Amino acid sequence: MSNVREVAAPEFEGPPRARELAGKVAIVTGAGRRRGIGRATALVLAEMGADVVVTGTGRDPSTFPEDERAVGWRDIESVADEIRALGARALPVVVDVSDSAQVDEMIAKTVEEFGRIDIIVNNAAAPYGEDRKPMLEVDPEVFKRVIDIKVGGTFMCSRAAAEQMVKQGDGGRIINLSSIAGKRGMANTSAYNAANFAVDGFTQAIAKELGAQGITANSVCPGLIGTSRMDVMPQDSWDGRIAVNPMGRVGSDREVAEVIGFLASPRASYINGEAINVNGGDATDR
Repeated sequence: MSNVREVAAPEFEGPPRARELAGKVAIVTGAGRRRGIGRATALVLAEMGADVVVTGTGRDPSTFPEDERAVGWRDIESVADEIRALGARALPVVVDVSDSAQVDEMIAKTVEEFGRIDIIVNNAAAPYGEDRKPMLEVDPEVFKRVIDIKVGGTFMCSRAAAEQMVKQGDGGRIINLSSIAGKRGMANTSAYNAANFAVDGFTQAIAKELGAQGITANSVCPGLIGTSRMDVMPQDSWDGRIAVNPMGRVGSDREVAEVIGFLASPRASYINGEAINVNGGDATDR
């Protein structure tokens, strides 16, 4: 039996998306999965006119979920092709965001290719899995890895991108992916809670530091979203979360990406230091 959970986004009605990010350059980390917030965000930003750098870890194709294997998915290379099909430029980069040297190289490649950086979306995170157990059973190395990728990666990518934005002198956007688990502690998620609480606090701090230079920083806090990360979630947990959601369904990666696209746009120029839920109104998430 397949464990792939395909979640379609609702149809978005209205005129073709305005290219309000034309001339802008965005970096989206953790963007290689076919069903993922990173890829959906990269495509939304490209639709809005931005050129997009997409990063991944260089996953072994043998580890791809069955839906990716079925379509010959090529991780960030496939996402880059989709971006180009939308009329934007794309640059795929393999990078470990917890490695400062690799992050610096990512920034250098972006500036060399596109000349600037206007938006960074820090989406990379450790896989759902070995950390989701009682705190007394969590391997310290697993805990550390969750923190290194989510918190360390967000810090290093934000810092490196902000240095370039400050140098350019015309502002920018830092958008960090947190979670509703960054607002409320839950059993068996101690590492994930710690990482996401830290991301929200970090976001508030840099919003105050960088706001005067026209750089906003916000975090987006999804609830249960139908991405490939969640394929390993036990079915009873999946069904239980849906049962208590006022909307009676799981969110889609596209719905989260639309919020990120708004925060990246000029329309969100006075939103700074916020942590915005995208969870269907599920009170158990707060």
